[in-house]
Amino acid sequence: MTDDRRDRIRLGALIGVHMIACCLSLVAVAYHRISDDLKLDKFDLKPDKFHIYFDPSRWYVAVAVVVVFAVVALLLVRANFSFGYFVGFYFFTMVLGYLWLNCFSGRNYDHWIGALSAVASAIVFLLPALFITSPLRQIHALTAKSFDRLLTCLLVLGIATVAIGAVYHFKLVRLEDMNDHRAQLDTPIGVNYLLAMVSTALLPFAFAGFVVTKAHRRAAVVLVLLLLFYPVTINKTALLTPLWLVGMLVLSRVFEARVAVIVSLLAPVVIGLVMFALFGKLAAPYFDTVNFRMIAVPSVALDVYNDFFSRHDLTYFCQISFLKPLMHCPYQEQLAVVLKKEYDLGNFNASLFATEGIASLGTWFAPAAAFVGGLVIALGNRLSAGLPPAFILISGAMLPQTLLNVPLTTTLLTHGAALLFMLWYITPRDIFERDGASTAAMNASCSE
Repeated sequence: MTDDRRDRIRLGALIGVHMIACCLSLVAVAYHRISDDLKLDKFDLKPDKFHIYFDPSRWYVAVAVVVVFAVVALLLVRANFSFGYFVGFYFFTMVLGYLWLNCFSGRNYDHWIGALSAVASAIVFLLPALFITSPLRQIHALTAKSFDRLLTCLLVLGIATVAIGAVYHFKLVRLEDMNDHRAQLDTPIGVNYLLAMVSTALLPFAFAGFVVTKAHRRAAVVLVLLLLFYPVTINKTALLTPLWLVGMLVLSRVFEARVAVIVSLLAPVVIGLVMFALFGKLAAPYFDTVNFRMIAVPSVALDVYNDFFSRHDLTYFCQISFLKPLMHCPYQEQLAVVLKKEYDLGNFNASLFATEGIASLGTWFAPAAAFVGGLVIALGNRLSAGLPPAFILISGAMLPQTLLNVPLTTTLLTHGAALLFMLWYITPRDIFERDGASTAAMNASCSE
């Protein structure tokens, strides 16, 4: 047996373990409902409200659906690492969760059509996102000196962004009080866009750049800056971003890139299951953040969007801000607000599978939107081709999580994904070639 075949078998086995862990996590979320004993009402874990159920008499149906869907994992086993692999695995996990929850959901729509649409969307997204990876010729690339100046400019921009945001709000609050305080924020839209773009794309890119150029002090400053985004935005993601970047840095140095991607989700899920089993209510803050919010909610969004748009008008992309003034739109408010009023689940943003897919084109034609989304991610592959996998993992660490919860168009523009693609494109590849020690440190375990 060749080493490559052996590696792929191990990769497939690891994905299988991940699928089992995710299903067990959803069962745990369903069983640990709100009770006075667990005192979870201070957090967001409300399985009944989100229709997260588990019926022991129908477990075999859910298992059968998941086993069939496991065939799609062969695409992940066959593909080499790319940015699309990173995003694709997270979307694979989201669809897996939806298929499991779909077997027990009580919402009133055709669940079998919803399941087939989700599987088709996953396949047509993964095909371009995983396998279109050929590099685009660099018309312009920065010199090593210019690259260092760019990183410094991004650091300065980060400092300025925190300072501007702090003018409108800067207060440390407890996690359980976060929603109440965030509802009182009155930050201008332009500042919100700047905060999202800098924290999601620009500072992670700067952090990865400082790591590869061994500017460790400036890399540490980036992490501190990212922590300061929490009292400005009162957003749990801002609090976790520096931890996530450091975690991806560690994983990229320990594992091959594809394994690092899988472990980046598998490890948090397993930790949450173990903590909840051992510590009960004491684990609620972690379990709510990871097993519920990070894993379950993006899957629930597909259930909610299928239910709502089975009974309401489709948007035909009119929810995109720059298209709304140009076309008739049945919804004058943002979709997140519309769904908040309908389901009382908070501002319910969702991935491109739900927004550009189900909401815009309906369940039957949602895979068409997923395919176009896969092509966009494939463009990211081509613009980042030639960069070390570890550099892509770290600089793009926040995008897969963002794409699980935010439409693709919003991620590209508001959260800076398009800017990050361009930064990847102009990053000089020769800095990795000349600095052999740095390249080895960044990429020893991530090379294909």
